[in-house]
Amino acid sequence: MSARIAMIGAGAVAARHVRVLTGLGARVVGVADPVPEAARRLAADCGAAAYPDAETLLDAETVDAAYVCVPPFAHGAPERAVLARRLPLFVEKPLAADRATAAELVAVVRAAGTVTGTGYHWRCLDTVQRATELLAASPARLVAGAWLDKVPPPPWWPHRDRSGGQVVEQLTHVLDLARLLVGEVGAVWGAASRAPASPGDADDATAIAARFASGAVGTFTASSLLPAKRRASLETVSADGLRLELSEQELVVERPGRTRRARRRNAGPGTGSSPCTRTARCRRTAR
Repeated sequence: MSARIAMIGAGAVAARHVRVLTGLGARVVGVADPVPEAARRLAADCGAAAYPDAETLLDAETVDAAYVCVPPFAHGAPERAVLARRLPLFVEKPLAADRATAAELVAVVRAAGTVTGTGYHWRCLDTVQRATELLAASPARLVAGAWLDKVPPPPWWPHRDRSGGQVVEQLTHVLDLARLLVGEVGAVWGAASRAPASPGDADDATAIAARFASGAVGTFTASSLLPAKRRASLETVSADGLRLELSEQELVVERPGRTRRARRRNAGPGTGSSPCTRTARCRRTAR
């Protein structure tokens, strides 16, 4: 019997998840979005019913799990509606545009005691698994990461109260990968700026220095000033006699006298079949 899924949000990211879920044999039975036309359009694509919000959808449909794929500022109410019913929940990153909402959802997740997962899909790549194995034998001492890009199309993106800013909305993938490979951060310093002509009020250049609990140190940069996406990766993960470079597409392994490149063999959610979608191996409780 096919799993019955509630899709909360009807934008481009939600549409990608619908395609993957449908391809895996699941059935999306309801789509909720405050923009009626968006909900109707995505619902029509997958033979689902359209609803104005999560509460209405979950009252009307019997589902096995829910996906929350909404803009950063819209998190909170959809997750509470799902978790009040103790349904398994997948939520797209970031967890919220602000720390207070994210912290509240952490408490709600823990109280619900159900299976949850977040859209940090880089964790599920076979190249990341290989990097984890290499660093287990030779722990990282230095890490440098970056997300250098242009301003994305959504009108809410340049506004801090809507997107949370580039660190929260984009660099979060790189920071999460650093946490996986290097460990938790113990201390952080940072500075940011915004060009006067930039749209909105979100910073468009950010530099961060961090010390990890392991003793490793790192730097992270982000900018949305570029004419096109230039880089989104851990540019350097340095250990004794080992340097790694890791992006969503490729792992570079450099040792004295030799360098090897490995392209990922599996895709992330929304781009094809993924272990994050197929199994519980990469499930994460919201933190």
